[in-house]
Amino acid sequence: MVRLPGRTGTRSAPPHGGRRARTAPGPARRAPERPEGGGPPKAPPTGLRAALGGRSVAGQVFVLQVVVVLLLVVAAVVALVLQVRHDSTQEARNRSLAVAQAFANAPGTRAALTAPDPTAVLQPRAEAARQATGVDFVVVMNTDGIRYTHPKPDRIGKKFVGTIRPALNGGVVVEEVDGTIGRLVQAVVPVKEPDGRVVGLVSAGITTSNVGGVANRQLPVVLGAAAAGLALATAGTALVSRRLLRQTHGLGPREMTRMYDHHDAVLHSVREGVIIVSDEGDLLLANDEAHRLLGLPRDAERRHVLDLGLDPETAELLASGRVATDEVHLVGDRLLAINQRSTDLEGGPSGTVATLRDSTELRALSGRAEEARERLTLLYDAGMGVGTTLDVVRTAEELAEVSVPRFADYTTVDLYEPVLDGEDPDPASALRRTAAGGIREDPPLYPRGEKIRFVASSPQAHSLRTGRPVLEPRLESAPGWRAQDLERAERVVAYGIHSLITVPVRAGAQVLGVVDFWRSEKAEPFDTEELALAEELVARAAVSIDNARRYTREHGMAVTLQRSLLPRSLPEQSALDLASRYLPAQAGVGGDWFDVLPLSGARVALVVGDVVGHGLHAAATMGRLRTAVHNFSALDLPPDELLGLLDELVARIDQDETEAGGTAPVTGATCLYAVYDPVSRTCLLARAGHPPPAVIRPDGSVGFPEVPAGPPLGLGGLPFETAELVLDEGSRLVLYTDGLIEDRERDVDTGLEELRAALETAGASPEETCRAVLDGRLPSRAGDDIALIVARTRALGAERVAEWPVRADPAAVGEIRAAVTRRLAEWGLDELTFATELILSELVTNAIRYGSGPVRVRVLRDRSLICEVFDSSDTSPHLRYAATTDEGGRGLFLVAQLSERWGTRYTSSGKVIWSEQPLP
Repeated sequence: MVRLPGRTGTRSAPPHGGRRARTAPGPARRAPERPEGGGPPKAPPTGLRAALGGRSVAGQVFVLQVVVVLLLVVAAVVALVLQVRHDSTQEARNRSLAVAQAFANAPGTRAALTAPDPTAVLQPRAEAARQATGVDFVVVMNTDGIRYTHPKPDRIGKKFVGTIRPALNGGVVVEEVDGTIGRLVQAVVPVKEPDGRVVGLVSAGITTSNVGGVANRQLPVVLGAAAAGLALATAGTALVSRRLLRQTHGLGPREMTRMYDHHDAVLHSVREGVIIVSDEGDLLLANDEAHRLLGLPRDAERRHVLDLGLDPETAELLASGRVATDEVHLVGDRLLAINQRSTDLEGGPSGTVATLRDSTELRALSGRAEEARERLTLLYDAGMGVGTTLDVVRTAEELAEVSVPRFADYTTVDLYEPVLDGEDPDPASALRRTAAGGIREDPPLYPRGEKIRFVASSPQAHSLRTGRPVLEPRLESAPGWRAQDLERAERVVAYGIHSLITVPVRAGAQVLGVVDFWRSEKAEPFDTEELALAEELVARAAVSIDNARRYTREHGMAVTLQRSLLPRSLPEQSALDLASRYLPAQAGVGGDWFDVLPLSGARVALVVGDVVGHGLHAAATMGRLRTAVHNFSALDLPPDELLGLLDELVARIDQDETEAGGTAPVTGATCLYAVYDPVSRTCLLARAGHPPPAVIRPDGSVGFPEVPAGPPLGLGGLPFETAELVLDEGSRLVLYTDGLIEDRERDVDTGLEELRAALETAGASPEETCRAVLDGRLPSRAGDDIALIVARTRALGAERVAEWPVRADPAAVGEIRAAVTRRLAEWGLDELTFATELILSELVTNAIRYGSGPVRVRVLRDRSLICEVFDSSDTSPHLRYAATTDEGGRGLFLVAQLSERWGTRYTSSGKVIWSEQPLP
């Protein structure tokens, strides 16, 4: 017989229209118990532990059987112990009586009693008899009860403890008494003369301890046997209870009754048919729903499924016993989904159980649900796939990609031209086809990039005016759409495109453009539900398009600001051949900057820096720092002193911004400042938290010179250090920001090695060097700016430099004038002789008069004629207006009038007064 898991027995069909009789539910698993005070439910005990619990039927049977066995064992042990003790006592009585009678009737006992000293004769005999028989004592006494013998000699002569009167009368006494040697069993027999007269008494006895010792020696054996019997009985009971536990699944009587009621109610109230078929094909059980779905007769149980009048396919499936999952069968006017499984899994009874579900209405509902699910998935994918970048064109392309072919066969996105540049839309301007996608590449629609102006009757123009979507289900009968371009409209319809949805791209109150969805493959036109879906799809994309538009505008403003703050062109000078690059970050402009500053004495300063952060704030801070560097460089300060002044400036900027708003980000910046002198070919460098420079030597080898790394600007508290490099002519000095060598995917060391490899393969010119570095960097650009400047060194040869020492004598001024005049003649600069003599006369005279020695003069022929006067004094002359009555004070005024530029710079040993004159 096959039974339903969780039920036993079989069921017969109920009377027509009546309630089916309940069947006994089979074992079901106990529901987990929840402990007091909450917490997770306790798992039900299993196995022998559950049986010992006593709460289930199996547990109760186990406890009852163990108690019965235990009582039987205890009763048996008690009876056996009592029997052993009774037998031991009886043996003691018999032994003591026999010993007493034997000794009383022994030869010589009666004669010894009449001897002058009975103890001397009887004591040895009594002890020998006691030891030989194993009794505790053999006592001989006279008729008054006075002992002649005793195991303890001090008791001889004392009165016997016990009953002796019956023995004096010729009888025998056996009793248990408390004697002088403890609780004992003793026998008293008379010693008689031949005439029957009693002349004495003999008593033999054994103590209770000796009697009990026998019993105690037997008791462990008895208890061991009882324990073994109890263990065997318990094990057998446990095995039986465990099997019963498995059959009842740990349920108690009340639970089994309750589960019976529940299972019966569930089986016949669920809206799913359940039938059980034996392995021979007989129907064993069918619930009410199965009877209704299959139209089974009332006497269907116990009949073969092939004889129930079912359709052949369904009957064959139920009789075959094969596994089926959601197999659909037409039974009458119903579509039934049948699932069938074997019941003999995990040791169950053989047969099959099948469930039947009416899927007639479910099939129609599932189709609508699937369609709704696909639409929700489309909206979700649009939310995830549209707007991945802050680029207007790419965002429009993503909208076209996500909607084709899942929603439309062709999608076009038209945006106002100002929107593409980040500006607000202008309804008076034309639209540009920004993106287009389709299932084929040759639709006769406007191509991508074309400017379009829609006529007023077109659905696109209506959407742009009203901000509402428009549905054109039949394009061949839409005159407003055909009026846009009659020839193109004919080709579109002939191509197979027959339905259109137009949706405006709205961002708040602004309309940025319009999106068109075209259908060609599916015969049905777009409907109102699809119109709502298209509107939701475009609404989500419109947010991303507007964000990209705003970003484009702000990014353009920031780029414009930053480029306006960077040098538009590099200044003319003779010390260096220069090339530079600036690349803004993909995520927005930052604070990277560079500059080239000509200094006095044909020297050139190079500076590169990086302000932390991106956006307008960083760009504005960079502009302030660049202006400060221009002003500080005019003082001809050494690199370390200039960085010190910048450090104080950044600290003040941080303090001012924090006090002003309290929320402004603290500015941080790095900087590298280098000064190259073409006369000595030396380069002085100092850096504040900036990456070290690279030097490409004339032989092509690349190195990163050691320049002390000071703290970033704005931290304060630590001085900066200057490093001095001697560069061969033709060397290339490479300055850059950290965006070139560092990003999220690589560390600084890796970036430096990649930069070294790029510099080693770069061409000889600075321009080729910049190109080689950036060509290898651009494919993996990160989100940080890149500033790069490459400077190839030149040297000012000895033929273009003249230098003379000056004696501390006013007469030496004339000698200097003559020497300079001769050198200018050699250089072909005779036109500058007069002005140069006046300038040097004033400067040398001031150095001799107001300075301190040694004094020397140096003249350089560069892009201009440079005159320099060196002395050891720290006092700098100042230009002032002389009064009419002043005898002096007009010399520097004369120098300023004759020179293009003039000034003072300090050195480690004094100062230099210099002037520059343009070459003729």
